[in-house]
Amino acid sequence: MRGITEKKTEQYIYSLLPRRDAVLREMERYAARHDVPIIGPACGRLLYQLARLISARRVFELGSAIGYSTIWLARAVGPEGSVYYTDNDPANARRAEANLRRAGVLDRVEIMVGDALDSFRSTQGEFDLIFNDVDKRQYPAVFDLVLPRLRAGGLFITDNVLRDGRAARPAPKTDAATRAIQRFNRMIYRSPQLFTTIVPLRDGFGICLKTSHK
Repeated sequence: MRGITEKKTEQYIYSLLPRRDAVLREMERYAARHDVPIIGPACGRLLYQLARLISARRVFELGSAIGYSTIWLARAVGPEGSVYYTDNDPANARRAEANLRRAGVLDRVEIMVGDALDSFRSTQGEFDLIFNDVDKRQYPAVFDLVLPRLRAGGLFITDNVLRDGRAARPAPKTDAATRAIQRFNRMIYRSPQLFTTIVPLRDGFGICLKTSHK
């Protein structure tokens, strides 16, 4: 948990969360021990809630690591839905597959190993929800790539848009990741196709509703 909110407030939010099932708890412990970036339970619940609110059935996840957020999304879309998992690391994909099987949602997830953006390009059709959690330097490219493939009324959600608070301060030229996030944040707020809100939970969630195809 890398909080950007005041510490006691952050602790209070997490203290209220209901207990997760054994699979998610084990994944949280594994991520903490091995420094694997996952969105954590507070953002997991938010992602699940947002997917349910729009009745998402077809979801593409750009950057899935060990499948923690994938489980939240797969549970949200239900047995008739589908989630596309992507990760560049075959070891991550194998661990994710095992986690998804234990969680009982593997049958609704397609696992794609390789560059997430290339995987997206090779997958046809529109999506109800696209979740972006790739290398931060790729965020502006993700915006240009995915927006035409998101249905009107769909959600484009991005993790780490505040980057430990660094996005709120001038970034040196050497910090390409923060500069890319700052550019991306301007893009999502200025787009006439999106209604955008940044939620300062954990490391910042950018939530964009696509209002039209124009």
